[in-house]
Amino acid sequence: MDKQDRAILEHIQSDASLSAGELAEKIGISKSACWRRLQKLSSDGIIKGRVAILDPEKLNLSLTVYISIRTNEHNDKWANKFQQVTQKIPGVLEVYRMSGDLDYLVKAVVADMKGYDDLYKQLIKADLFDVSSSFVMETMKQTNKLPLENF
Repeated sequence: MDKQDRAILEHIQSDASLSAGELAEKIGISKSACWRRLQKLSSDGIIKGRVAILDPEKLNLSLTVYISIRTNEHNDKWANKFQQVTQKIPGVLEVYRMSGDLDYLVKAVVADMKGYDDLYKQLIKADLFDVSSSFVMETMKQTNKLPLENF
């Protein structure tokens, strides 16, 4: 990956709607060269997709919750069931298997406390041992941009 690839990635992290022509103009290469680079970055799996970032507040999903989960089951059968349960819950945005004191961390968005209770009732179908939830009161920083300066 060279300087031009990094520039492409920087620009599309800020605005994924930029066309190959617009990107090419911003970084000073031809449109066809930019398009080829975009295709290569995609085929190499560096660009996993392009999405629109929506405002959860305007979509009545103003409550973000982080759910800490511990389980007594540390086997493939339970992990598969847990994954199936979380995949089916629309409000679940991210699920991580963790090291340390907790086993899994789940990020979800819901409209309100009733929405959280509904989500919780779906989540516990995975036979959880211990569940603890923390609700976001204020978002101080949120970004999807990866730091590319050391690449």
